[in-house]
Order: sequence, then structure tokens, then C-alpha cells
Amino acid sequence: MSPSLTLTLLAVSTAVAVFSGWRGARPPDLSRGPRMIPWRFIMLVAGALTFLLLIHLAAVLSGRTFPTT
Repeated sequence: MSPSLTLTLLAVSTAVAVFSGWRGARPPDLSRGPRMIPWRFIMLVAGALTFLLLIHLAAVLSGRTFPTT
């Protein structure tokens, strides 16, 4: 993947993690019913993807190739 695509995906996944973290931290509104979207799980997945993209970006920018067996 190119560095520009990695940076774009990194920005999107960070924005999704922040947004879903904000939505997941809001208190439940029982008059509107139960939450149907698992915001905390989405935040966890987006945060893990952000972490993996940071590692990938560091590898791409360093220019090192890792041996494959």
C-alpha cells in the first residue's frame, strides 16, 4: 500500500474510533429504546485498525522490508 493510502485509512479509522467512542460514552436514553449499534465494539475495532495502520506506516516510511519465510 502506498503511504498516501495508509495515511488516508489512518485518518478515517481514527475519526471512526473517536466518533464511536463519543457515541458509546453517552448515557443511555431509555425513552428512545435500547441502543442497536454496538458503539464500544466499533471503537475497539477501529482503535485496533488504527494501531495496525500506524505500524504499517512506520514500516513503509522506514523502507525496511521484513523477511518472509
